[in-house]
Amino acid sequence: MKIVVIGTRGIPNIQGGVETHSQELYPRLVNLGCEVTVIRRSCFVTPNNRIDNYKGVQLIDLYAPRNSNLETIVHSFLGIFQAKKIKADILHIHGIGPSLVVPFARLLGLKVVVTYHSPNYEHQKWGKLAKTFLKLGEKWSVKYANEVIAISNVINNIIKEKYNRNDAWLIYNGVSSATKLATTEYIEHLGLEKEKYILALGRFVPEKGFDLLIETFSQINDPEIKLVIAGDADHETVYSKKLKESAGKHNVILTGFITGDKLYELLSHAKLFVLPSFHEGLPIALLEAMSYGLNVLASDIHANKEIGLSLDSYFIAGDKDDLYSKLKRKIYSETVGSVEYDMSQYDWNKIALQTSNVYRNALTVKKT
Repeated sequence: MKIVVIGTRGIPNIQGGVETHSQELYPRLVNLGCEVTVIRRSCFVTPNNRIDNYKGVQLIDLYAPRNSNLETIVHSFLGIFQAKKIKADILHIHGIGPSLVVPFARLLGLKVVVTYHSPNYEHQKWGKLAKTFLKLGEKWSVKYANEVIAISNVINNIIKEKYNRNDAWLIYNGVSSATKLATTEYIEHLGLEKEKYILALGRFVPEKGFDLLIETFSQINDPEIKLVIAGDADHETVYSKKLKESAGKHNVILTGFITGDKLYELLSHAKLFVLPSFHEGLPIALLEAMSYGLNVLASDIHANKEIGLSLDSYFIAGDKDDLYSKLKRKIYSETVGSVEYDMSQYDWNKIALQTSNVYRNALTVKKT
């Protein structure tokens, strides 16, 4: 079974939830007997990841302009023609933005599976025209894809209620087993001590709420506790520049985009993980923090609440006073040791098996 993947910036070690999802999922599908090709966006390929194979996944780099408004659609159209050229059995598209090309892919005779990760038109960074196209991508993905995967009940309900499609597959995002490290060289390099810092992780975009977190944390005013944000902007924006300026002003540590042992070490020794997002699909960053047994604090948006944390692990989204109160309580709590979470439903091996079943269904069940 030959699978071609578009909608991700690429793998390996490229920032983003869809990218992490793809990096974990597709090598496992190769192990299950699939022949997988991921079409990467040229503007995210660097000398450090300029390879043509990752753990058995074939990588093809196609042109994508370094422009947030054009990058996705240009690359997606080029991607469907590449999928046709190499005679894909399944074209797997990630996200509703790239799904604008679904009807064209179907006209080319391709079987299409779409994974719906997030209602991106809710994100603050997009203007009116972009939001219109994202909503159209959502509509066309649900209407024309052979099979649709929803990564959370929240998204599955959107598909049911808005489009009356009741056969979407609910397949959660996953998380790998934690790589807990005893080493402290990297955190010491950052000027940190074990269990004396708060960690946040993600891209520098408004919907992640890092500006709110920095502003709130600065009011705690405890020199013994640091705030670390691991991540960066895909495209430098006014927001990301202001965020970095605010971080510098309040002595917040920004690591940039990191992977591997540096990230594992940060996760291994943090006091608390905070996710202040306004919008999510099903946040891999939060799942990753949970896999390390970290105490967590997340906004009370539907996607975060679906994970089922204790009530004291949520604060009212966007409410600075509630975040301050909950943050302070978590920082100075007497809790010791790691927190036990049930991570069984977020197993990547299980998710790979479920996804392979979706592919088989797309090939065997006739849908118009």
